[in-house]
Amino acid sequence: MAEKPQQKQAQEEERQACIEQVAQLMSVRARGAVPLAMVRTYGCQQNVADSEKLKGQLEQMGFSFTQDETQADLILFNTCAVRENAEYRVYGNVGNLKNIKREKPSLIIAVCGCMMEQEHVAEKIRQSYPYVNLVFGTHVIHRLPQLLHRVLATGKRVFERGDESAHREIIEGLPVSRDRDIRGWLTVMYGCDNFCSYCVVPHVRGRERSRSPQAIEAEFRELLSSGYKEIVLLGQNVNSYGKNLDEPVSFAQLLRRLDAIEGDHRIRFMTSHPKDATRELLDTMAESRHICHSLHLPFQAGSNRVLKAMNRGYTREQYLALVAYAREKMPDITLTTDIIVGFPGETYEEFQETVSLVREVGFTALFTFLYSPRVGTRAAAMEDPVPAEEKSRWFQELLAAQEETSAQRSQSILGSVQRVLVEESNEKRGLLAGKTEGNLNCDFAGDPSLVGSYVRVKVTESRNWVLKGDLV
Repeated sequence: MAEKPQQKQAQEEERQACIEQVAQLMSVRARGAVPLAMVRTYGCQQNVADSEKLKGQLEQMGFSFTQDETQADLILFNTCAVRENAEYRVYGNVGNLKNIKREKPSLIIAVCGCMMEQEHVAEKIRQSYPYVNLVFGTHVIHRLPQLLHRVLATGKRVFERGDESAHREIIEGLPVSRDRDIRGWLTVMYGCDNFCSYCVVPHVRGRERSRSPQAIEAEFRELLSSGYKEIVLLGQNVNSYGKNLDEPVSFAQLLRRLDAIEGDHRIRFMTSHPKDATRELLDTMAESRHICHSLHLPFQAGSNRVLKAMNRGYTREQYLALVAYAREKMPDITLTTDIIVGFPGETYEEFQETVSLVREVGFTALFTFLYSPRVGTRAAAMEDPVPAEEKSRWFQELLAAQEETSAQRSQSILGSVQRVLVEESNEKRGLLAGKTEGNLNCDFAGDPSLVGSYVRVKVTESRNWVLKGDLV
């Protein structure tokens, strides 16, 4: 045990040495006064949070940032493996870099994230994209300085994924370069233990690991002191937060701890798994001062048989009971959800159970996806007899059902007064844009000086989850 602090100190000394060496090497290699990096993020908010840590490390190494691929000295893609289309986009965009690399051989191309934790993907990059210099997975993003130094010092390609010990480790204290100055992402836990039969996340993100409540609170206070007005707590399944800590803490307890912190701010969280969403959690939301009455609660399918095949761990009836309790405690709550259309073996009659659940609940918004097979998951080996064209028709039917419920909700919100956090100004149109506590987008006329503050807006027009209104 005595060697562990020494080992950590040695690792930090190596990291700092690599930061300095990369900065020196890039100062010579860069075309401009400072090296420029372009970081592109695919996928979920957790990937966005990871990219902010990657950018923080790049800043330590002397990089500034650009959105222009042709000006960059380093291009980094942080990838998503949840759906096939996201992977195709990455392959296409990496392929588009070939000509840029030919014109500028000194360009460093790096690909990281969830896709790269899959061995078959990393091997495809190795074989088909020889101009990619660096490939690394989600569990070693804290080693970016060491990995980049190896590329620069040896001139060789570097591939690195986390081993089993890395999957369990949480690295605190990484620098963060945040993309926004009003809403901040705060990761409370990593990984997932659920192993839904269609989902690759546990395979690429590892098992659940929770940060200590002390570390979370410290970062939360740091965000508030930096002027952030909305803080979003992140995890693959925030409702199972704290189960693996030495002294277990429930997610509801963590929320109460953060809600007790004084200030003019609000708290959101995502994503919630229905099987772990408790009445204690909903009571905490209802009784809080800062937690938004907005809940993203993916149900994925309306059929109990399909839910069981998905290994979701709850029934349709349990989900509806949870929604009923949430609305009893918070009549103003807005609900959003994820739905998979065309899971292997799903029949049209079972799909209709999904449509009926959408109509019964009346969600504010749906995030709908056609089933996408993922290598290594159990669902990928299941028989899938329904053709893609038929699934696409189901998909459109589901969207039509949601449009009907959205229209009903839109009428109910007209004339109401909403508290809006102003996030940006469009000076050309003379409009401000922000979000309500229910996470609805809202546009209205106002002075740009209001950006970053809370205002009250009377809703004059409502379309799906975009509102228009007038300042009160």
